[in-house]
Amino acid sequence: MKKCLRYILVFLFFFILVLLGGFFVADHFFPLSITNNKTTQTILAEDGTPLWRFADENGVWRYPIQLDDVPNDYLDVLLNYEDRHFYEHVGINPASLLRAAWQNISNKRIISGGSTISMQVARLLYPHDRTMIGKLKQIFRTLQLELHFTKDEILTLYINRAPFGGTIEGLGSASWSYFGKAPKALTRSEAVLLAVLPQAPSRLRPDRYPKRAKQARDKVLARLAQYQVWSPDIIDQVQKEEVWVYPRKKPQLAPLLARRLNQQYPNIDIIHSTIDLSLQYSLEDIANNRKNQLPPKTSLAILVVDHTDMSVKGYIGSVDFNDKERFGQVDMISALRSPGSTLKPFMYALAIDDGMIHSESLLQDTPRISSDYRPTNFDEDFYGPISASEALKNSLNLPAVELIELYGPKRFAGKLASIGLPLESNGNNPNISYILGGASLRMDNLVSAYSAFARHGQVSPLRFTQDEPLLSKPFISDGCAWITRQMLVNNHQLVYKTGTSYGYRDAWAVGMNPRYLIGVWVGRPDGTPVVGQYGSITAVPILQQVNSLLLNKDRRLNRPLPLVTKPATVTSAKICWPSGQVLPANDENCHRQKNAWILNNMIPPTLDTLTVLNNNIYRSGWVTIWVNNEGKRVSADCLNAHKKQIALWPIALENWLLPKERRQSLFPEMDKDCPVFGKDVFSPLNIIGLRDKQLVKRLPGQQDVTIDVTPQGGTGDKWWFLDGDLIEQTHDNQKVALRVTQTGLHHLLLLDQSGQILRLSFTLD
Repeated sequence: MKKCLRYILVFLFFFILVLLGGFFVADHFFPLSITNNKTTQTILAEDGTPLWRFADENGVWRYPIQLDDVPNDYLDVLLNYEDRHFYEHVGINPASLLRAAWQNISNKRIISGGSTISMQVARLLYPHDRTMIGKLKQIFRTLQLELHFTKDEILTLYINRAPFGGTIEGLGSASWSYFGKAPKALTRSEAVLLAVLPQAPSRLRPDRYPKRAKQARDKVLARLAQYQVWSPDIIDQVQKEEVWVYPRKKPQLAPLLARRLNQQYPNIDIIHSTIDLSLQYSLEDIANNRKNQLPPKTSLAILVVDHTDMSVKGYIGSVDFNDKERFGQVDMISALRSPGSTLKPFMYALAIDDGMIHSESLLQDTPRISSDYRPTNFDEDFYGPISASEALKNSLNLPAVELIELYGPKRFAGKLASIGLPLESNGNNPNISYILGGASLRMDNLVSAYSAFARHGQVSPLRFTQDEPLLSKPFISDGCAWITRQMLVNNHQLVYKTGTSYGYRDAWAVGMNPRYLIGVWVGRPDGTPVVGQYGSITAVPILQQVNSLLLNKDRRLNRPLPLVTKPATVTSAKICWPSGQVLPANDENCHRQKNAWILNNMIPPTLDTLTVLNNNIYRSGWVTIWVNNEGKRVSADCLNAHKKQIALWPIALENWLLPKERRQSLFPEMDKDCPVFGKDVFSPLNIIGLRDKQLVKRLPGQQDVTIDVTPQGGTGDKWWFLDGDLIEQTHDNQKVALRVTQTGLHHLLLLDQSGQILRLSFTLD
């Protein structure tokens, strides 16, 4: 008997040894894989709420979580109801398998599977038929799980793979789908319901069959009472709660941001964005309300950034993601568009930092001719002498062109590219048109560049996720950034700049308050024009609405706004025009006095234009003359001659100056006894052959009339404009035959090489 028993034990030993050897061989050739399902992805708001989810090829959504994210109540219910000895067995509970087999045989149908949590995970990873072979495969995969993973890891796999009805897998997605909350926030009743739901997810779905779900929940509560897991008072309290769930709703906020992050981080399951959930809801409401006020096929984009840490708080890439007529799936925040005048603040800032101008420097808003571009102001009118701050605030084109021409278009474009704002154009050859929108850029890059004015001259890239570091790159000085902000349009703690591209294709407003940067774009994604669409009319109201929303939000949160203080490098000074420098108020050369912001105590003189720099006879600024005791102008070698300095206005401004400020008034009368020889410093421009407001009549039977006009005075080449169109270019005093065919009022403008202009009107009868 003992010998027989010994043979049996030896047989069992070798049998078990063979089984173990076979198991390890099979484990080597058929390794366990838990990545056989395509990864799903969820984009979260900054508070952890799902904004958008990307399902797998079958439409299944998983929201992976860790055990630390699961409430203890759920784990109590799950382990005591599904697998009380989970942490004790090796993945298979023989007693449960035998009990299940007896129940199934006794009832002649499948009553119970006897599966442990580990076995259920194996079946979820490798589905099988309910046959003996299928069960053996499940046991093999279960043992593999127990060999390669810890109990907590297996439990985590179950929590993230269990079915919860429809296309929902895992506790995380179930908690958000059914209850609109994170798993950690589940109540006891909700935890019990979700613990039992995977038993029959289609039959027990609480959104479809609340009575069945309640019966299943109460069955679990009875089991908890039997095992004394919870006290009778707690169980009684939970039983009284009705089963109520949110109407199942998949997360559908910030779709274009979600797509952007999905493309940037395709292999990350959970992306923690920086989006403010309540703000995103409000911005989408604003876009939806604006939709019906916009012309057909028109979209809009809104970008809100907390410039204290450059985190993106709101992202509206289109007016309506589902509106195909308005190209709703085109992300206009990342699309290339013409910026209009939104680049002008950078040009003024660079000029200030370079010592070219201060805030009240004298600039020229006058007609001009350039070899490759002839810009005009948007309202087709001219201000003449204008300060840098007023020119920027009114978004005048010609003063900005004056600055970029002197600063250098290539240098300007290079500076912007160095801070992450590349400009693109045909041929990518920077020219003066860049300052007026003659190139393309992206809104996200533009808003990032505007951080220079909010972050003490440092430019920082936008942060879309919480893992992205805050980086900074110097662009301008702190003092320059502060001065530029003062020069921009300022309205109720909101500083902003508008822009309108050529042909009314893009309307912009980019602004900042003490905490936020705000970008707004309105237009048609297909690039077709919308007549009458201006940044100030179309985009600014949206900008102001968003700004009010942000300030009210901070007020409700009792969150003080960051303080904006004047840097020590900035001082104020009273400067005089036309010199642009400090003079006593009673000095005869101080024609107009301005209060200017000065950087580093440097007060640059009034800029010369390229025309002046290339030809000294057009000079402006300080001019030295000689006068006698009577104050008359004389030659330097005359008796009693002494020096006198005169501050001259730029010659192109003559038509906009007061009579006492013009050159003819500033230069003293010539002394006939000791005159100055050589060419005079100024030759007024005139037209012979046509008077201002003249009535011109046609001869009987003629449909048109030809008027011979001749320029007098001025310097160099001359350009003739009739009703805004260039009709002739002449040299010196060459005569022009002016042919007019249309009756009514006409406007003639003559421009010479020095920048002088002469305008007159006449009527053809």
